[in-house]
Amino acid sequence: MPLPPLVEPVPELPVELVRRYSRHLIIPDVGSLGQRRLAAARVLVVGAGGLGSPALMYLAAAGVGTIGVLDDDVVEESNLQRQVVHGQSDLGRPKVDSARDAIAEINPHVRVITHQVRLDAANVMEVFAGYHLVLDGTDNFATRYLVNDACALLGIPYVWGSIYRFDGQVSVFWADPPPGPDGERVDGVTYRDVFPVPPPPGMVPSCAEGGVLGVLCAAIGSVMVTEAVKLICGIGRPLLGRLVVLDALEMTWRTVRLRPDPEAEPVTALADYEAFCGTLSPSAAAAAEGSTITARQLAAMLEARDRGEEDFVLVDVREPGEREIVAIPGSVLLPVGRIWTGEGVAELAELTRADGPAGERRVVLHCKTGGRSAEALALLKAAGFADAVHVAGGVLAWVDQVDPTQPTY
Repeated sequence: MPLPPLVEPVPELPVELVRRYSRHLIIPDVGSLGQRRLAAARVLVVGAGGLGSPALMYLAAAGVGTIGVLDDDVVEESNLQRQVVHGQSDLGRPKVDSARDAIAEINPHVRVITHQVRLDAANVMEVFAGYHLVLDGTDNFATRYLVNDACALLGIPYVWGSIYRFDGQVSVFWADPPPGPDGERVDGVTYRDVFPVPPPPGMVPSCAEGGVLGVLCAAIGSVMVTEAVKLICGIGRPLLGRLVVLDALEMTWRTVRLRPDPEAEPVTALADYEAFCGTLSPSAAAAAEGSTITARQLAAMLEARDRGEEDFVLVDVREPGEREIVAIPGSVLLPVGRIWTGEGVAELAELTRADGPAGERRVVLHCKTGGRSAEALALLKAAGFADAVHVAGGVLAWVDQVDPTQPTY
């Protein structure tokens, strides 16, 4: 069902904008009225990364009058494979500045507001105030719940997208949408209706851990902008109450029907989202206490092992593709998923078996940054590996503190 237009139009378009947007103006569903609504719209994009990049570029090209860009990060070389709003010359620059300049090159008639902040419960209401619509392209659960709750409190919709490897998802969430043109009420659906609770820490890898096909960002990001245009202009059938899923390997799109959770409590206040989602599970945090070593300590242990003075098994719990980029010498690969299922515990029991009076060999775990290895550590301690430890900061700390000649990702 179509929804009423989100934005009141500006009075008129200057002649130069009529020329610029002529291909929109000749579409009956958009026309001059729809383009004037776009010109009046204020849209915030949370995250100038993989999804934010194409979204920002197409919002600008479409003629959205005011675009907010929120990101606290700087451009890194690993971003350029998919974050097309940034270029080689932008390395080291704040992403909001790089995106602002790219938008100005695409469309100088667009006003850009930059927010170089880390979004949290203390600033989200102030940042979101004044925007008609939010596009959420973030890749962590804490921020997604924060965006959902802030938009629910402000009564505004947001378009959500997610990507991982070859898969993408898009939906529109709106806690209390207005009635349709015929007065019929529309069920509000929010992110919490689809994901009432976050997954356990470490269970769902991020794009930085699992990777993403760069061009997938364009496919999902363009759908997000399409939904934004439809909401602003009040045309078509928005994805409210539907979730679109793309499998790029099979090149199939399927639609999942969404309904509000009748038992869900309405959002009345913001919360502690880091605590709600948890960077580490309580068991992992407890296991890591007193069982964490630094990268430099690991280097000393490896030297002692080479001299025959120490015996342990260094276990890399990342995925094979990550290990191909960079690996700590002398480690063996055992992805954390195999430890979750229990298969890896039996493999480690075999790896740590040693002849002679020394008994079983100690287990030292590492991942990319320390999160997955801490979760694996909790599982191993529960399985009887009492003296197991993990490396704080993972392989990134190893490169930073021990071997800076190796690449990072």
